[in-house]
Amino acid sequence: MTLVLPEYGRSALTDVLPSVATHLGVPQSHDVLGIPVSSRYVLLLVDGLGWTITSEARSTGPMADLGSVTRLTAGVPSTTVTSVTSLGTGLTPGQHGIAGFSFRQPETSKVLNALLWHSQPDPVAFQPHTTVLQRATAAGVGVTRVLPAKFEGSGLTQAGLRGGRFLGETDAHAGRIAAVRDAATSADRTLVYHYVRELDHTGHGKGVGSSAWRWRLNQVGRFIHDLRASLPDDVVLLVTGDHGMIDAPGHHRLIAEDDPMLMAGVDLLAGEARFRHLYTRDVPGVADRWATRLDDRAWVRTREQAVAEGWFGPLDPRVANRFGDVVVAMRTDWAVLTTTFPKEHALIGMHGSLTEAEMAVPLFIA
Repeated sequence: MTLVLPEYGRSALTDVLPSVATHLGVPQSHDVLGIPVSSRYVLLLVDGLGWTITSEARSTGPMADLGSVTRLTAGVPSTTVTSVTSLGTGLTPGQHGIAGFSFRQPETSKVLNALLWHSQPDPVAFQPHTTVLQRATAAGVGVTRVLPAKFEGSGLTQAGLRGGRFLGETDAHAGRIAAVRDAATSADRTLVYHYVRELDHTGHGKGVGSSAWRWRLNQVGRFIHDLRASLPDDVVLLVTGDHGMIDAPGHHRLIAEDDPMLMAGVDLLAGEARFRHLYTRDVPGVADRWATRLDDRAWVRTREQAVAEGWFGPLDPRVANRFGDVVVAMRTDWAVLTTTFPKEHALIGMHGSLTEAEMAVPLFIA
């Protein structure tokens, strides 16, 4: 299986909002994606909408007439918290430092779960770079984030998506559409960010090969179709995903703590089942043992090797130690689980690695 590297600066999630911002008059922005010229944009992020697993749905059903589609790549790891922060800031993971679902806080040597992140560490201090949404707001653009109400003030929202007005919403179909439409038409220049989470939840719980997942994809397609129909013609609707997903079968799962060879010399283990951060004082030894034990089931790199290959983009020394001293990206459909996070044992669909199924996401221009 081929390792897919992120295409930062050419065709990646990092390039979406800077490309949009160019046409809204935001300084220091550049359109590398060829986004249509407009003064009003809606960016819809569908969690779990990968390029590979939606290919069949692009030819039939509600997603068939969404307009042109381009292949983008996520960053590394291919997971929500990293992708959302890259999308919101226009920066690579190595610059913004949100290193994955969970990763080490060097200041405390504790693991930060970025999905459950609230007040500590302070999100603005932890990720101090100005977001594209903040820059657009400063340029006079009417920026609105239409997100689940519980996300207001969360660590991830403040770190990667701060800027503009926050509009909390429920899961009601018509209410979400009305909120996005009203925000998109609230000023002469507008940028609306909206997040749809249901597809990812179904993929994790039921698997991307399931009938439940395909039903959910069709529901998401109908929502997008209805949203497009509700928007004035001068509003450009962009639809993308934060990662794809694969199903990890039970017989292709290892538990790290059950394998002495894997845990030898590992001081701290973080990340997720498809992408592990390993923190250690014995970098060569740990890298060698994991590479030997996993063989062709994973790509094992030291942090320096991964950076040299372009996994994280340019690495800011101030955030370097958040990334594993050794990083492990699973190949095919294998996973390495941990007893410290038992909830992941119940997941069927997973993501985080550098396979095509996980890294490639679509960008629809509707």
